[in-house]
Order: sequence, then structure tokens, then C-alpha cells
Amino acid sequence: RFQQVQSMMCDLMEWRSQLLSGTLPKDELKELKQKVTSKIDYGNKVLELDLIVRDEDGNILDPDKTSVISLFHAHEEATNKITERIKEEMSKDQPDYASYSRLSSSPTHSLYVFVRNFVCRIGEDAELFMSLYDPQKSTIISENYLVRWGSRGFPKEIDMLNNLKVVFTDLGNKDLSRDKIYLVCQIVRVGKMDLRDSNSKKYTQGLRRPFGVAGTAVS
Repeated sequence: RFQQVQSMMCDLMEWRSQLLSGTLPKDELKELKQKVTSKIDYGNKVLELDLIVRDEDGNILDPDKTSVISLFHAHEEATNKITERIKEEMSKDQPDYASYSRLSSSPTHSLYVFVRNFVCRIGEDAELFMSLYDPQKSTIISENYLVRWGSRGFPKEIDMLNNLKVVFTDLGNKDLSRDKIYLVCQIVRVGKMDLRDSNSKKYTQGLRRPFGVAGTAVS
């Protein structure tokens, strides 16, 4: 039972850090809150504590403002959900070493990136968008880190020279279990439509055009 509760606490700590990060979209935030409340209710059942009834949003029902019949139906529904959850947990046949490996690792992880230089012959200003990418699912799993690079080979904000640093936070055990994670840099050229156009009366400034992409495996 101790190992079971310890595993649930690790999940709750990981999800709590994601909730506090403030980076989740509204739909993912709602889904994560439901997972948290479901895990708490299941843990209370395992520890033989009182059952807490909640509404659809996971908020605790106020007995002073809720009718007896509504409370009864809420208790009945919560009991059925927890019973189904217990059956699912009992049907899982996870080896002990997997649980130990999961518990011995930190609930959350971060990736530190220090941009020292950008070498690419563009001839105009550029915007660099860096993010973490899962190639198996073909999806980006982090926010973009933006670096504005000047045409002379230096950051647009010269004060940021040798200080372009970013930390990708709230990477959970689920992210570390991915087969591969790539650090991807998308390059966007900012300037005129055609680089060969030398007549200033013909071209338009400030156009954003995709220029290139680069990537490297980080796991």
C-alpha cells in the first residue's frame, strides 16, 4: 500500500507543477484538473478515507446548497467511477522494477539551452524559433523560444549577446519515455521578397519568409 500511495503522490506532484506553470491551454487545464481530482478520490478510497463528491468541474459539492437526492446521485456516481478505477488498476500487471525506476526519478525535468551563435548566410534579419519536437508523433511538445538575429551576424538586441538562454520546463516522466526528442530551430527571413532585388523602390520591407530548419536529438 505504501508503494501504491507513493506512486500516486509522484503523479500528483508532477501534475501540480504543470498546473502551476500557467502554460497549459484551457482544454488541457480542465482535463488535467479532472485527472487530479480522480486520482485524489481513488487515493482516499485506498486509504479508507471519506468519499468526497464533486461536480462536473471537480469542485466539492456544498451540502448546504445541494439537495439530498443530488448528493445521493453524486455519491453513487463517484462510487461507481472509483470501483471501475480499482478494477483497472488490479488488471494492470506492471513489474516492480518499472515502478521503482519511475519513483526513483524526479517528477519534473527541465532542459537548459544556451544559444552561443547562429551561422547562416541570409543577408537579412532573421527570426529563430526553437522548440522541442517528438518525431514519432510529429508534434511540438513545448512553447517556442524566439531569438531575433540581425543581418550583420549579431542578435538584434546587442545586450543579449552571450546571454541567449532558455529553460524548457515541466517535462514529465511521460516526456522522458518518448523514443526521441529533437531540439528544432525554424528560421524565418525578415526583409524583402527577393534577395536579388537591389532597387529600393521595388521591394517591400518586413516580409516574413520561411528560410530553413535545423534539428538535433537531445534524447
